[in-house]
Amino acid sequence: MTPPSGPLLQRSSALTQFVLAPNPGPMSLAGTNSYLLRHPGHPGAVVVDPGPLDEAHLQALAGAGPVELILITHRHGDHTAGSARLHQLTGAPVRASDPAHCHGNGTPLLDGEVLQSAGLDVRVVATPGHTSDSVCFHLPDDGPHGSVLTGDTILGSGTTMLDYPDGTLGEYLTSLDRLESLGPATVLPAHGPVLQSLTDVVGNYRAHRLERLAQIRAALERLGRDATIGDVADAVYSDVDPSVRRAAVTSVAAQLHYLRGWADRP
Repeated sequence: MTPPSGPLLQRSSALTQFVLAPNPGPMSLAGTNSYLLRHPGHPGAVVVDPGPLDEAHLQALAGAGPVELILITHRHGDHTAGSARLHQLTGAPVRASDPAHCHGNGTPLLDGEVLQSAGLDVRVVATPGHTSDSVCFHLPDDGPHGSVLTGDTILGSGTTMLDYPDGTLGEYLTSLDRLESLGPATVLPAHGPVLQSLTDVVGNYRAHRLERLAQIRAALERLGRDATIGDVADAVYSDVDPSVRRAAVTSVAAQLHYLRGWADRP
């Protein structure tokens, strides 16, 4: 939260800290976790996901620098809206998978690229599914098992919305496999608390997705194979809060796309 003295810089792992942005909501949980990465003793920092266009929040990030590099996990505004302003404050380039969100001569991120900044090696891991441009950042030297900044691909609580048609379930399941291969790393999500053991978290996420797919298959058996997205959402997400109804409908659309097309591909 934001204390009277200003935004609070909090420790999240051996090599990372974060500032919680003042943008809580049904989809952003307590707000966006804007991370600062640096090797101990290094003067500079890398910022991941500047968050909203909130001046006090961005000034706190800039003041924790000097900021050498700004990274974006994906295109949604609760991660990107403040990036151009943080570039103005710090002069640091902004890099994202989508060129539209690169600023200050920042170039698009490449899958597998190893970024060297603030005394750290940061590996880019493409993880489409939540959105087509979603990436995670792997810090192999952050603690005994490393850490992964997961953006919205994995959250600190709840489950991830698939922003269909830009994000798809087939890609998301493949991305979960990629993350699982990184082992029991610490999970540093863009929303919600830090989690232990990426391996365990991915297993739970995959099980949840497969359970939802089974529920949707059952709903289609009852409603007919040509049932509408809204009808299926009413059947499977009957108890969902109205504030997240859109997310439920979008999730159903992604799962129906998977069942009716992607899963049949060779």
